[in-house]
Amino acid sequence: MGRVLGIILIAVGVGICALVSLFLGSGLITNQLTLAGAVLGVALFGGVPLILLGGVGGFIFMRGRAEEKELAEIRKKERLLGMISAQGQVSLGSAMIEMKMTRDEVQNAIYDLVNQGLFAGYIDWTTQTFYSKDAAQVGSTKCPNCGGVREVAGKGIVRCPYCGVTLFIPA
Repeated sequence: MGRVLGIILIAVGVGICALVSLFLGSGLITNQLTLAGAVLGVALFGGVPLILLGGVGGFIFMRGRAEEKELAEIRKKERLLGMISAQGQVSLGSAMIEMKMTRDEVQNAIYDLVNQGLFAGYIDWTTQTFYSKDAAQVGSTKCPNCGGVREVAGKGIVRCPYCGVTLFIPA
């Protein structure tokens, strides 16, 4: 939406400048205006709207592009979360292929979802598989993979020192 509004504002600025130039140009041709008066008129009544509307339009256009990129990232995270939740378990490789993301991008997306409190589950790094679990199942002190006692590794992140599983617990 921002991109379209930006383009419209830029077009309106250019249109006003063009109309003023045509109007003042016709006065110049009919000798009703001097060259200096025509230049001043174009600068004041055409250039100022062009600069103002073009500048605001350009800003809104660029802001719209940035918002579209952010929205695309959010949609990728939603798809990843939906894929893991629907299937119960997803291999890291298939998530990378289906989402067209690198390993680091998938891992960062999962950490972002954990920090937002949207994902609870764990990843077994030996099999490189994400598992979606209820917060109640993940919330115990036992590792769902090997049964060992886990230790806290960060906000919403717990690691099993025995098997290396990383558990994601919503805050």
